[in-house]
Amino acid sequence: MSQSVYKSRRWKRKREAILRSDKYMCQESKRYGKTEPATTVHHIYPLEFYPELAFVDWNLISLSDKQHNAMHERVTHELTALGLAWQERVRSKFEEKYPPTF
Repeated sequence: MSQSVYKSRRWKRKREAILRSDKYMCQESKRYGKTEPATTVHHIYPLEFYPELAFVDWNLISLSDKQHNAMHERVTHELTALGLAWQERVRSKFEEKYPPTF
């Protein structure tokens, strides 16, 4: 499913819109005062597990390839501590869609 999303016209338009809104700059590098070009749009909550968030703006972030690779293990797709930290940053928006069930 995820590969078909990345090939879709809708994704290409959304990707371009996110890159443009982030001024084509890596948002992780920007946090540290660095200017690094963004080449990738990353799903904070992974597309494989949350396909319904594939095109949701708050779930998408512009990153350099280096920073994107730091977000999750490339083979297992498991999120790294950095990837989990970004999830924490948008948790309130995530919980609007998926309220916690205590």
